[in-house]
Amino acid sequence: MYVYAITGSDHPLRLDGLRAVGAAGGAPGVLVQGGLAAVVSPAPADLRPKRRDLGAHQALLERLMADGAVLPMRFGLLAPDDTAVRTALGERGEEYTRRLAELHGTTEFNLKAARSQDDLLREVVDESDEVRRLNERTRDGNGTYEDRVALGQLVARQVDHRQRLLADQVVERLAGLARARVVAAPLKDDFLNVSFLVERARAREFTEAGARLARDYGEAYDFRLRGPLPPYSFAA
Repeated sequence: MYVYAITGSDHPLRLDGLRAVGAAGGAPGVLVQGGLAAVVSPAPADLRPKRRDLGAHQALLERLMADGAVLPMRFGLLAPDDTAVRTALGERGEEYTRRLAELHGTTEFNLKAARSQDDLLREVVDESDEVRRLNERTRDGNGTYEDRVALGQLVARQVDHRQRLLADQVVERLAGLARARVVAAPLKDDFLNVSFLVERARAREFTEAGARLARDYGEAYDFRLRGPLPPYSFAA
């Protein structure tokens, strides 16, 4: 079984018109156990993150979220059969019910941020006497091999330190508008990847705060704020 979400059994389950994940299409269904319900469909034989199926998964979650709290499953979660799903609902019922109560009236925002490497390196050189000294010594191919290694290591430490401080500063700017936050490992050139759990009533306020943040830091920074989203990062 492909599992989309868990919610209360009294949640409005308006699944009409929604398409299940998989080439066969069809419609999603519901499995009820006690006070909980799982929205499921038969698992496709060749499940892959195709755009069509990602869209079907997201559309179903958005429909459910419009009517109340949901524990959203990430794309691709499978269970062996109906019995396994019902067993999980029964064994972890108290936990799921508690999480649903905690997520009531909330949504998720994800913020990723990067900084121009040229801008960051200029700051490191300008503000570190040791980096500036080694940089001058090794300029135009001069200096020893040890000087070049020392310079590279020193710059790497400075960059890492400054990016960590910057990430903390950015998170604190928004933390007061959120119930909770989850910081994940940034990818590629980003220095920050953080998800915030935000009350739906404050979603617009949070979006505006994100826009102010980008303006304050300027063109050397790239802030990408996504949301409202299903609260994936807070469902477990």
